[in-house]
Amino acid sequence: MPGPFARVPGAVSDESGLLHLGNPLGEQRALAAGRAVAPLGDRAVLAVPGEDRLSWLDSLTSQALTRLAPGESTELLVLDPHGHVEHAASVLDDGVTTWLITDRGDAEGLLAWLRKMRFRLRVDPRDASEEYAVIGGTRAALGALNVAAPAGMPLVWSDPWPHVGIGGWAYATTEPHPGADRDWSEAIVSRAEEERVADAAASGDLALAGLAAADALRVAAWRPRWANEVDDRALPHELDWLRTAVHLEKGCYRGQETVAKVHNLGHPPRRIVSLQLDGTDSVLPARGDEVFLGETSVGVVTSAARHFEDGPIALAVVRRNTAVDAEFIVRTGDGDIVAAQEVIVPPEAGATANIPRLPRLGRRAG
Repeated sequence: MPGPFARVPGAVSDESGLLHLGNPLGEQRALAAGRAVAPLGDRAVLAVPGEDRLSWLDSLTSQALTRLAPGESTELLVLDPHGHVEHAASVLDDGVTTWLITDRGDAEGLLAWLRKMRFRLRVDPRDASEEYAVIGGTRAALGALNVAAPAGMPLVWSDPWPHVGIGGWAYATTEPHPGADRDWSEAIVSRAEEERVADAAASGDLALAGLAAADALRVAAWRPRWANEVDDRALPHELDWLRTAVHLEKGCYRGQETVAKVHNLGHPPRRIVSLQLDGTDSVLPARGDEVFLGETSVGVVTSAARHFEDGPIALAVVRRNTAVDAEFIVRTGDGDIVAAQEVIVPPEAGATANIPRLPRLGRRAG
C-alpha cells in the first residue's frame, strides 16, 4: 500500500518506503547539509514502558542501560549464546518509556523475544509503529518537525557513531574516521505529523531525501546496520560495533563470554572492509554478491551505494586473513567489478591488539 510520500512529485517508492525523488546524489548533498529530511519507512518503533525497563534491558543486551539518562542516545545488540548478533536497536529513554528504533525486518523478532523474557518484571514492550513513524536527518533539520513527546521530552535519537562510548572499543583506526563529522539523528513523529510532512513536501515547502540517499551516507561512514551487515554468523567485533553498541565492562548478558574471549584472547574470523568500486557507472553489486581474490571467494558484499563525493562504494565482510592490500573482484549478475579495499577492522583486531593508525584514503575527484 503506497505511503503518504507517494504523492510527492517525482517520488519512487517500494515496500520499504520512499527510495528517491529522481535525484539521489542531490538528495544526499541536501541531506548531509541539513537542507532535507528523509522519511525512514524501513524503520519500526518499539515502546518499552514500565519501572524495570532499563535494568531489564541492561540484563538482556550488550549495552549498559541502568543509568541511561532521559534524552541520552545509545544502541544495543541482542546476541545469541555464541555471541552472534540476533537483533539491534537504537535506544532513547524519556523518563517513562524506553523507545527502540529498529529495522522493520527485525521488529517482530525482537519484540517476540523481549515479550518472552519479561518473566515477572514490570515491563510491557509493544510495537508502536502504527502510532509513530521515523524521519532522519541532521539534528538541526529535524528541528522543523513536530517531534513526538508523549512524556514531555522530544523523541530524537542522535547517532553516537563513530564515537567510542563508555565501555566501548574501536577497532578501526583510520584517521580521520570517515564518519567523524557525520551529523545524523532520527526523530519519532506521530502518523499525523508524517502526513503533514508529506503535504509540505508535495507543496514544495519542505525538501525530502529518500532511503537511497540516507543509506549512501551510512555506507560512506562505515556504519553497520542490522538489515545489511548482519547474517547468522555476525559477531559485533567483525563490524567494529564494539565502539557504540557493546559495553565491555558491564554485567552478564547472553553472549558476553564470546564477546570477551574474542576481544581479549582471540580474533574475529571475519572483518568488514570498505570497497571503492571501479567500472560501475550503471551497475552496483547487490547484498550477498560474492567477493573474490583471484578465483577464491573470500566474502560477500553487505551494502552498496553511489556516493555524491566518493563515487561507487560498498561494505563487505571478508575472511580475516585476507591480505589488506588485496584487490578484489565482486561478481554480480551483470558482470565483474574491480574493487579496491580500505581496511576498517584490521586482521589484528581482537586480543586487545595495539593496531597502528592508518591514513584515510583520498576521495575521488568530482
